[in-house]
Amino acid sequence: MPAAYARVQVPAAAQVLAILRYLGQQAGPVSASAVARDLSLPRSTTYHLLAALVSDGFAVHLPEERRYALGATAHELGTGYARQAPLQRIARFPLRGLVARTRFTAHLAVLQGTDVIYVIEERAPRQQPLVTDAGIRLPAHRTASGRVLLAGMTGAQLRALYPDPGAVRSSRSSGAGLPGLLKEVRGRGYAWEENEVTEGFSSIAVPVPDRSGHTVAGLTLTAPNRAPAAGIEAAPAHRIEAMADRVLPDLLRCAAELSRRLGARPRPAPNVSEMPDNHPGPAAP
Repeated sequence: MPAAYARVQVPAAAQVLAILRYLGQQAGPVSASAVARDLSLPRSTTYHLLAALVSDGFAVHLPEERRYALGATAHELGTGYARQAPLQRIARFPLRGLVARTRFTAHLAVLQGTDVIYVIEERAPRQQPLVTDAGIRLPAHRTASGRVLLAGMTGAQLRALYPDPGAVRSSRSSGAGLPGLLKEVRGRGYAWEENEVTEGFSSIAVPVPDRSGHTVAGLTLTAPNRAPAAGIEAAPAHRIEAMADRVLPDLLRCAAELSRRLGARPRPAPNVSEMPDNHPGPAAP
């Protein structure tokens, strides 16, 4: 018995779930023999499980092609998942804990086209309202959360959104073009912005990957540029660096917890002390 099935008390249930996941990952219908081969299942077991899935509508059998595909019931599960606003439900309590530990406002945002949409804002006590309330859309390239989402894209994906990425710049006229900025974000492992969304505030964001490793959201902390009680009051040239030193460990732990709740396998947390110690500086877009 494959190890993946042996780890659970109900191997048949694990096998059914493996078949559903496999069907959902294919570009088109597949044969029962392919299912059995790729999942290391006995052929007889594969046919019995596929028949049960077809009976309940989770799969469909295409007799002319002798192949199987996902059925309407599987689609209903997916739309039900979307109806329940999964990111908001999954993230609400971890973000509250993040705000309690850092005393800064936290946001979770997703990418839609060239904009980010903020799906959650957990405001820190006594911090003034920001423009990044839940439901607000902003240009992705101007926000920390948007930059960390764009940094997860390939060059082809980026060009599909921005025909000339090099011409896309932040609100700072002297800012670097988008490809150079995203390269720096990838190297650091986090994105930032200063005074570009709300004057007097800076933000740091990290990616939230799902079980496939794809970045599905950006997790952000936003702080006043002068927050001496939190230990980040510094000269402008060192403000982002000071903020990263203060909040990055908590931010990364919260992002890892969100990923775990999205089904990702736990990974060792990045060692913040080993990240590049150079900072973006006040002119970084």
